[in-house]
Amino acid sequence: MSASPPGIVQNTSGVRREVTIVNKRGLHARASAKLVGAVAAMEGCEVRVAKDGNCADGGAILDLMMLGAARGDTIELIVSGADADARLAELVALIENGFGED
Repeated sequence: MSASPPGIVQNTSGVRREVTIVNKRGLHARASAKLVGAVAAMEGCEVRVAKDGNCADGGAILDLMMLGAARGDTIELIVSGADADARLAELVALIENGFGED
C-alpha cells in the first residue's frame, strides 16, 4: 500500500478526508448533482459522504441533500475501490472549488 497524502487516512474501508463546504448555498440540488455526476464517472469506486453521524451514498442526490450540509459545514468523504486516493483528490477539488459556482 502506498503512502497517502497528508490529511488522508487509509484503512480497510477506503480513504477518508474531511472537507469544508465553501459554496454559498451548500450541498443543494445543483451541487449535489455535480457530486453525483463525478461519482458516476468513477467506475470501480464506492463513495460515501458523512456529516454529523449521518452517512449518504455519494451517488444518490437525495441522500446527499438530506445531509443538510451548508456553507462552512465539514463533511467527510470516504472512497473505496480502484484508485481511491486519486478519486478522493478529485472530489475534494470539486468541493473546495465550490462546485464551480460563483
